Amino acid sequence: MDEADNARGSALKHKVARTIKWNIIDRVATQVLYAVTGIVLARVLSQEDFGLVGAILVFQAFAQLFIDSGFSSALIQRKNPDDLDYSTVFWFNLGMAVSLYLLLSALAPQIAALFQNDMRLVPLSRVMFLSFIVNAASIVQANRLMKRMDVRMIAVSNTVGLVAAGVTGICLAVGGYGAWAIVWQTIVLGVVKGIILWFTGGWLPQLRFSWARLKGIFAVGSGVMGSSFLNTLFQNIYSFFIGNRAGLVSLGFFTQADKWSKMGVMSLSQVLTSSFLPVLSRFQDDPDSFAAATAKMNRLTAYLLFPAMGFLAVVATPLFHTLFGTKWDPSIVLFQILLLRGVFTVLTLLYNNYILALGRSRLLVLTEALRDIVAFVAIIVTLPWIALSTPGDVTEGLRIFLYGQVVASVVAWVATLLFTIRLVSRSVIAFVCDLVPYIALTSVSMVAMAFVPSVITAPWLLLIVQGVIGLVIYIGANALLGSKIQRDALAYLLHKQSL
Repeated sequence: MDEADNARGSALKHKVARTIKWNIIDRVATQVLYAVTGIVLARVLSQEDFGLVGAILVFQAFAQLFIDSGFSSALIQRKNPDDLDYSTVFWFNLGMAVSLYLLLSALAPQIAALFQNDMRLVPLSRVMFLSFIVNAASIVQANRLMKRMDVRMIAVSNTVGLVAAGVTGICLAVGGYGAWAIVWQTIVLGVVKGIILWFTGGWLPQLRFSWARLKGIFAVGSGVMGSSFLNTLFQNIYSFFIGNRAGLVSLGFFTQADKWSKMGVMSLSQVLTSSFLPVLSRFQDDPDSFAAATAKMNRLTAYLLFPAMGFLAVVATPLFHTLFGTKWDPSIVLFQILLLRGVFTVLTLLYNNYILALGRSRLLVLTEALRDIVAFVAIIVTLPWIALSTPGDVTEGLRIFLYGQVVASVVAWVATLLFTIRLVSRSVIAFVCDLVPYIALTSVSMVAMAFVPSVITAPWLLLIVQGVIGLVIYIGANALLGSKIQRDALAYLLHKQSL
């Protein structure tokens, strides 16, 4: 029995390590390709072009949420979903996608009226919304691979899709098609990814649909959807108010800052979620093992999160100048504020995964509702200043607006932590102690990095030197202090052991 348990444990560790490896490969490849395309588009397209697409994305985010309805997370949390479960979710997703496309296409003129009656949004949105149907067709295919912890083809589909989409977007941007370049880039990405997943996934849906199965999955999915709806509402309401009150140019600056900050924030969160949630769900009936797993996941997250966000904040100016020149300078400070908010966002999402893995998804709605109440109060307080600007500073009002959301994110983190410790056999002090060493070491590294600009002026050289100094100090300090997480991570990268 012990040998069998050891064998199962070894196999699980191998799966976790392989999943993390392919998730990292996927994220790195995705971000590199996304960055290359984004840099070219940011140099060629105008702030108003990005503002137009940013306005459409407000509605696209909500539609995508209703299409999935939290069922993807519910299927991953479900111990043994069968073919009827997957088929039921597939047909539901596709039906919702078609319905929402028809509805929002009909409402396109009203959407344009919300953004200073800019009728360019009508044809742009009607084409962009086709991505609902394209993406809905592939949700279950990707979900099945994630459930099996076999994410290699997901990584391949993302990479190939981004290459095709990037070429499409760049060609259209250089050809003078403006915002259409981003719209068609989105469509091509979804189509190529879908084709690869369908041809390699080895699964076809049954011509069957079960309301009983849908209700069972919805018991978990409803909590995820409720939480995601509230989160999506307050992630995208910023774009709505900025475009509606401050104009599409200001929205363009915000969209650019938001996009580049999310490359770090959401990529890290997605790697951790897709790697940790399937493992945590296996321990949901073993409190001691679950608590031990959360402790290690807390420390690994902190080890990666704090230097990633902190270092990006320090190098923000040389990074933007190296990539875009001075065209997007007003976005730099917005980028830094969003990174700060992102720290608490990643931690909150991590704790939400603990709650979800234990099957308590409806609790997510409560934590998210509390966060959104505070966020709403922050919006009400700061909204009168959102359009504030001076000839030398067009983002003054946006900064006030976003600092209010940083406060809301801190409150969400504290609330989620308090709810999490009720389910996990660990204290608040234990959770905080998982984070403190990496906050301290990151802070020391950031101070050292901040002194570099006084002796280097070339943006590209400053970016490299600051990055190297930060990494050397951070990794070196962890090594001197005997960080087990760092040893495990390096051993894994060198193929000497599993995480």
